[in-house]
Order: sequence, then C-alpha cells, then structure tokens
Amino acid sequence: MSNTLANLVGTAAAICSITSFAPQAIKIWKERDASAISLRTYSLTVTCFMLWVIYGVMTEAWPVTVANACALVMASLVLVMKWRFRDTS
Repeated sequence: MSNTLANLVGTAAAICSITSFAPQAIKIWKERDASAISLRTYSLTVTCFMLWVIYGVMTEAWPVTVANACALVMASLVLVMKWRFRDTS
C-alpha cells in the first residue's frame, strides 16, 4: 500500500473522529441540557483518547497523536458540559 493512500485514510479517519463530537457539543451548548449524554460512556471515551495520545507520543506517531488529541478536546468538552449542565430534576 502506498504511503499516500495510508495518509489519506488516516486523514479521513481523523476528520471523522474530530467532527463526530461537534453536533453533540453544539446541541448541548445551545440547549444547556446534557441529560441525554451518558457520563460513563463519555468518561470511557475521554480515557480512550488520552491513552491513544499517550501511545502516539510514545511511538512518535504524530498523526495518531494529533488526531486523537483533537478528538480528546472535543470529547472532553462534551464531558465538561455534562457536568456543568447536570440534570436538576
């Protein structure tokens, strides 16, 4: 497989990972309601992205590191908003 093709696939995966959190983050921010978000699931997701970032740094796989760091930021924003806009009922 060519390096160019592998980089294209990796770039597409990174864009999908990063942007997959945007709709949820925007919806939560606008509505100030995170009741539909699972705290356990997002805690696990943030942990997974942290581990991928550590792995990327340890193996010097910078595309993996950068893509997962960006996804970590997006998932962390959702998690923070879950805590901030907790259900009051």
